[in-house]
Amino acid sequence: MWTDQTRPLYDRSKLRYPSDLTDQEWERLRPLFPPAKHGGRRRSVDEREIMNG
Repeated sequence: MWTDQTRPLYDRSKLRYPSDLTDQEWERLRPLFPPAKHGGRRRSVDEREIMNG
C-alpha cells in the first residue's frame, strides 16, 4: 500500500528509465555476479548497465 512513508522507497523519478536499478537494489544484486577471472582482460561492460537492460 502506498503511504507517505513508503512512497520515497519506490521513487524512480531520478532514474533514466523506470527499469533502471536504484543504488539500494544494485547493492543487493552485486554479490551475485561472479568476479572477473585473474590474468584476463578487464571487463569491458558495466554489470549494472546489463541489469538495467
